[in-house]
Amino acid sequence: MTGKGDTADDRRTARDLLREHGRTYAEEAGIRLRDTPQPLYRLLVLAHLLSARIRASVAVAAARALFEAGMGDPRAMAEADWQRRVDALGEGGYRRYDERTATQLGDGAALLCEKYGGDVRRMREEADGDPGRLAELLQQIPGIGPAGADIFLREAQGVWPELHPRFDAKVLQGAERLGLPADPEALARLVKREETPAFAAGLVRAALDKEVADEVRGD
Repeated sequence: MTGKGDTADDRRTARDLLREHGRTYAEEAGIRLRDTPQPLYRLLVLAHLLSARIRASVAVAAARALFEAGMGDPRAMAEADWQRRVDALGEGGYRRYDERTATQLGDGAALLCEKYGGDVRRMREEADGDPGRLAELLQQIPGIGPAGADIFLREAQGVWPELHPRFDAKVLQGAERLGLPADPEALARLVKREETPAFAAGLVRAALDKEVADEVRGD
């Protein structure tokens, strides 16, 4: 059974999850997320990589490798040759999808530059406060499907208030595994507003790894 979102046990579970696993994926990838073009683009790249059927740790390592190789903004990504993108992805261990992903990253960066001046915030402006519309706009970018859009919006809710609370299906799976309410509004009440992105990331980890859930629940 799930709780109602305001019990002492639920709040304790939320605090334990935040303490043990409450770190956003952006933080893991070295992205200091704020409402400026470069970190938002880097988050878009990370969301792309995380949305593939590959371990999150590999996606994070691949994102770091791309950024360290100088491909941390859309113009640099678009101008980098294909092999350079492949090599950076391989350095991060992202080998299963490296060739296709390298192409998508280049195409996506070029589209972002051409249509939005390289600034993801222009998508937000076009969406005019509608998260559903923003998700549709994000999916114009090659390699960003529904899962990638969910990841981006989940992490971006800390800097774009209209997205809060953003608890997508994967987050709710983690909540159910922990015995927490599978309801976005109820989950949001368990933590401070500024903790929501990290809480959501922790719930995703619980959904992906039963050991995380067992550790938090003390099983």
